[in-house]
Amino acid sequence: MMYQVSRLILGCASYGTKSDVAWRIEEEEALKHLRHAWERGINTFDTSNFYCNGVSEEILGKFVKTVPRESVVIMTKSYFEVGDLDKLGPAGYVNNKGNNRKHIFANIKAALKRMDLDYIDVLQLHRFDYETPIEETMQALHDVVQAGYVRYLGMSSCWAWQFHAMQNYAIANKLTPFTNCQNFYNALYREEEREMMPLLKYLGVGSTPWSPMAKGHLTRPLADAYNSVRSNSDKYHDEAILGVEWEREINRRVESLAKKKGYSMAQIALAWVLHKDWVCAPIIGATTLEKMDQSIAALEIKLDAEEVAYLDEPYQARSSIGML
Repeated sequence: MMYQVSRLILGCASYGTKSDVAWRIEEEEALKHLRHAWERGINTFDTSNFYCNGVSEEILGKFVKTVPRESVVIMTKSYFEVGDLDKLGPAGYVNNKGNNRKHIFANIKAALKRMDLDYIDVLQLHRFDYETPIEETMQALHDVVQAGYVRYLGMSSCWAWQFHAMQNYAIANKLTPFTNCQNFYNALYREEEREMMPLLKYLGVGSTPWSPMAKGHLTRPLADAYNSVRSNSDKYHDEAILGVEWEREINRRVESLAKKKGYSMAQIALAWVLHKDWVCAPIIGATTLEKMDQSIAALEIKLDAEEVAYLDEPYQARSSIGML
């Protein structure tokens, strides 16, 4: 039996310093959020070296010191560069990015130091590396597991063929395979249903999608779609998501169903993801404890087949997004 995660995973991308971006939740409040989630049954926490230049990992590590280590599953990611951009040498960060052996080992050691942990439960590759051979990447990942730095491996935001090639190489060569994949998936973006979701189900790999509320686009009516601190300051808040009529119709239907059932739009959007049988555990974020509680309460929402179909029906094929 593999490790067990909670039905919801708390994402830690929002934790850091406001000097980075205005919507960050700083350490004192972030620690309250983490404790609040743990006390309500969330045992799995997802971060990355990339989130606020490693500060998110530092905050998560401080929280872990306050609870039994074996009561939590800590997930982090590796790929992007981390460091002081003002102190670049002539060569820049040429070896501080990607999925090459040097960077994987350097990053996992740095993450363990930032979090002050002996091991990380799940190390995920934040992106696919087009410049490093799959053979080198998968051997390096296997070696960090064998060294005791990491227990399990995962992947994030890649094409299905890339995931399959990496997983197949690991299995064929008796290396450590991936146990989960983080992908962008929600009622406004379902392109993962074409290849990635069936592939993960076939391989027995857990899907842990990020942004189940479509970067906030399914948390408020159209009139307020861009009326938040994050929507006005986050460069990844993709305005193209509500750019065509069928997308706006899904937003309206989420709003209508939320009013009918007496829930918030965010809860209905999350419930939709939870009702998809290939989803293991979506990754949620919350800027307030109240919103976190609403997300946890969404676990109890029941959508019948007609209600799911009502939200599904307007969807049309679209170009790929999700920072691939």
